[in-house]
Amino acid sequence: MRKIREILKLKWQDGLSNRQIATSCNVSPSTVSDLVQRAAHAGLSWPSVQEMTDRALEAMLYVDVSIRKPPQAMPDWQKVHKELSRPGVTLKLLWWEYKEIQSDGFQYTQFCYHYRQWAKHLDVVMRQHHKAGEKVFVDWAGQTVPIHNPVTGDTSDAYLFVATLGATNYAFVRLYPSMDLRNWIQAHCVAFEFFGGIPAIVVPDNLKTGVTKPNYYDPDINPTYADMARHYGVVVLPARIRKPNDKAKVESAVLHVERKILAALRDHTFFSIEEANEAIAEKLEGMNNEPFQKLEGSRTSWFLELEKPALKPLPPKRYEFRQWKKATVHMDYHVEFEKHLYSVPFKLVGKSVEILATQTMVEVFYQGMLVATHKRLGKWERYSTKTEHMPASHQKYASRSPETMEAWAGKIGDHVQEWAHHLFERCQHPEQGYRSVLGVIQLSSKYTAERVDNACKRAISYGAYSYRSVKSILEKGLDNLSLDHPVQAALPDHENVRGAKYYAAGGGESEWAFNKR
Repeated sequence: MRKIREILKLKWQDGLSNRQIATSCNVSPSTVSDLVQRAAHAGLSWPSVQEMTDRALEAMLYVDVSIRKPPQAMPDWQKVHKELSRPGVTLKLLWWEYKEIQSDGFQYTQFCYHYRQWAKHLDVVMRQHHKAGEKVFVDWAGQTVPIHNPVTGDTSDAYLFVATLGATNYAFVRLYPSMDLRNWIQAHCVAFEFFGGIPAIVVPDNLKTGVTKPNYYDPDINPTYADMARHYGVVVLPARIRKPNDKAKVESAVLHVERKILAALRDHTFFSIEEANEAIAEKLEGMNNEPFQKLEGSRTSWFLELEKPALKPLPPKRYEFRQWKKATVHMDYHVEFEKHLYSVPFKLVGKSVEILATQTMVEVFYQGMLVATHKRLGKWERYSTKTEHMPASHQKYASRSPETMEAWAGKIGDHVQEWAHHLFERCQHPEQGYRSVLGVIQLSSKYTAERVDNACKRAISYGAYSYRSVKSILEKGLDNLSLDHPVQAALPDHENVRGAKYYAAGGGESEWAFNKR
């Protein structure tokens, strides 16, 4: 009896596990478990055990439990089980309420014992205590639904999204053409609207659209999925890897859906996802309204009574699908998103940024700060560049046009502006003249503005509209001469100098050359 007291002390006062007590007292864990159960069934507690004699304690522990008469008023265990689904309700609270009605009823330990004995007859999933409005379990079903193309006769698979609430097993089911991120997010939004409220926690599997990097302690949630969760004010707690019991609710719901919905529709031929979803919605209503086998009511009745009042209200607007992506700023101060390029401030070249894309806009964040906003480009558009993101030199280059280039040239002198104007008139495309004008403008850093202006004046008189012509005039100092001053002396008369007549005749041999033969 001394060892029995030691076991009960370690269990009730010190809170050790059965295995730890067995090691300490040199007995088997099953012995500890049997003794604790006998003491609980007898309604014993640690302080009372200390005051009892060995004979009295032995009589309480080892009497045939079958001859003990339970209280005349047995608790309504189904009501107890149902009440446990309400937020904040515990077995302790229900026991207090029970004792107020039945003062000579079970003590707390016996109350818990008999409830757990009753609960063993329920399905495993139903015995899990999930508070109303606390969790929703989501997953893709393994079985697909074939969709037939009425024109080509081809068949494509549609994928079934299943969401079930933890406290009542109330389910939502819908088909989608693929299991990509967009459909995954939309399925959650439609499910919340189907339930008419938001639970506190979403429990998904570790699929890539939900969890980028699985980890028991700190899972890396997909950024778009996390953004959706923030919009609805829910917490995403992924199930552990290879631990299906963590999401037994949705596993059971998937099984019910496959047996009671997909199996019932197995002989139907669907030509569109919309048509299939209409048939599935009808079957889903029947499944939710089907009475429980071992409890009163149905999923729908329990949902309306317990779960729906506990759900948080929906936000005013449905979540707008937004994609997050990490990117590095290119040397041309652009980031790439879906083969389109968007500019950011040039000082961020080489930095890591985050891109947030909606249906209409693209936003770029650096260290949590918004640094760029663009209208989302269309299919055939390639670049979106904002002038304020460019360095000063690039801004000038990007803003060039014949008018702006002529204006820049006019800051040096009127003749420079006139020379640029005539140059652009001779170009088939303005791009052909940009570099020449920029080159002449650059000459003003080596020569005075007056000399460059005079050089352009002489070039106009020559009809020479090239950068090399103006540069040559400056290098040879011709800009310092008046336009009337001859540039070079007349050539002397000589028999070897061929004049205009020679070339006008077609460049043939002269009479002098023929006579020399």
